[in-house]
Amino acid sequence: MNAVTLESDLTCPQCGHHERMVMPTDTCLFFHECKQCHALLRPKAGDCCVFCSFGSVKCPPVQQQSGCCSR
Repeated sequence: MNAVTLESDLTCPQCGHHERMVMPTDTCLFFHECKQCHALLRPKAGDCCVFCSFGSVKCPPVQQQSGCCSR
């Protein structure tokens, strides 16, 4: 089993603000409010969570190629 990266840098598509976050391993993060512009981030079509859409690293289940908790 490969090592899983648990930190990801979320980038707001509205204002470009970067925020380093620790990803949960037991649940998906479907929504996240940008701390700078307060935009509500939601996954893009086909993605399971905000990390897969806007993060520098995909969520842990996708990294492990086990799908994501929403599927």
